[in-house]
Amino acid sequence: MIRQDFNRVEPKRRNVLDHRKKQFADPSYKEAQYSTRLNIYAEPPTADITLEQFEQWAIDRLRVLAELEACSFRNRSPAETVAYMKPMLEKYLPLDTNSSLSTQLAAQRKKDHYSHFILRLAFSSTEDLRRRFARLETMLFRLRVNTDDMRERATFVHSLNLDWEMVSDEEKSRLASELAATSSALGYGGRKQQAAEEESWCKVDWDRVPELIESRRVFIKAGKAYVPSREQASMVVSEFSSRLERALELTARALPRLDEDDRLTPILDHLSKNFVTPDAAYANNDNALYGAEINARSIDSLATAHFPLCMQNLHRSLRRDAHLKHFGRLQYTLFLKGIGLNLEECLLFWRQSFNKLTDDTFNKEYRYNVRHAYGDVGGDTNRRGGGYSPFSCQKILTEHPPGPGENHGCPYRHFNVDNLTAMLQAVGVTDRAVLQGVKEDKEKQKFHMACNRVFEFVHRNEIRRAKDDSVMTAAQLETIVHPNEYFKRSYLLKNMGKDSTADTAAEGY
Repeated sequence: MIRQDFNRVEPKRRNVLDHRKKQFADPSYKEAQYSTRLNIYAEPPTADITLEQFEQWAIDRLRVLAELEACSFRNRSPAETVAYMKPMLEKYLPLDTNSSLSTQLAAQRKKDHYSHFILRLAFSSTEDLRRRFARLETMLFRLRVNTDDMRERATFVHSLNLDWEMVSDEEKSRLASELAATSSALGYGGRKQQAAEEESWCKVDWDRVPELIESRRVFIKAGKAYVPSREQASMVVSEFSSRLERALELTARALPRLDEDDRLTPILDHLSKNFVTPDAAYANNDNALYGAEINARSIDSLATAHFPLCMQNLHRSLRRDAHLKHFGRLQYTLFLKGIGLNLEECLLFWRQSFNKLTDDTFNKEYRYNVRHAYGDVGGDTNRRGGGYSPFSCQKILTEHPPGPGENHGCPYRHFNVDNLTAMLQAVGVTDRAVLQGVKEDKEKQKFHMACNRVFEFVHRNEIRRAKDDSVMTAAQLETIVHPNEYFKRSYLLKNMGKDSTADTAAEGY
């Protein structure tokens, strides 16, 4: 009897002493102080904010990260990225320096602090999301570091208390030739010896500065990297990235404690599911090409001439098997909706394609799903929004990878090299240089680049003519990151000069 009583009490006693309770205990309120523009996000915020602020601040930051990701997809240079992102940052995530004397400094930095931690919660659930979030936050941090006020950046770095060991004058003299060689690589030319002696150097463990080692901007000896002062920014960025990666893993462990919060969980879930590139927000009312014949009868010819490889694969599989599984049907239906196929014609297309089924089976098992994708049936939100948006490349690449018997996904990612090469040859891509380039892009996981490489080969004559005749600007020929954008650009290029509607569409493109 005594033992039974002891067993009832002991679990509670263990819970009280559980270190995890202490680790994730509710934080006491503390007003955050933001002495500098930059933030390493070491401490989570504890002040109260409204649910509206919680969601809107996160959405604003998400817009910024999505645009940064689009810049990387389009291979913009660092200078081009800074210029492109400046108005976006000023609109959604402004962050002035102390020297600006702005009255909004505290509010701006509070929003930046909170929005980072909100998205950290939203994107800690899976390894893919954590990796992607860390990469984009590091890009944002690097952009801010490189554009920061020099004095304020120095104050920020000093506040981090990083364990950098300064190189003494004696050691600099002893390693003068090696350090001078590094200075030469950095572009000092004939005055490299003098530059090395005047430069202040610090040394850290070599694995903390992989970026500098890769570009040969440091001298390495006995496991230490000797870093000149001008490369300090790269070290800070590397430190930020490593700290964030560790913090995301800890956040992932704490996420189950949020399951019972019915206020925050839906918001976080919504944010993570909409972590897409800006091109993914493909407006339903802007998709149709005026003058284009898009109906159930024309899909076969359009697929051959204008569809990206992912949609060609779905179309060929549908024609071969007279069937597609759920995610393949959804991906293809939303794409067809995005190119301008209306609901009535889409239902006709699917009914004719599923020609091995009876009308009764089709109506019972498939008709509703097509109507739901178009927003004709379903929840109020779905109806108000006109149904679901076509899947972006990013969504296709990262969500619901295809399993056995499934045909959705991205061939550049989900096919092996032999099958991908065979399919490209089947659709007319036989140039060896192009096929080799696609293979290399796939190995480097640059799936967007592989798709654009194929697009540029297939449309090489039209692209040349569009540039020569100034029909399309360079901006209109940027890297494609959405299947529906692939179709639209292909159609416009192939129909240049054939009729006024195509020319009008190209002007407004």
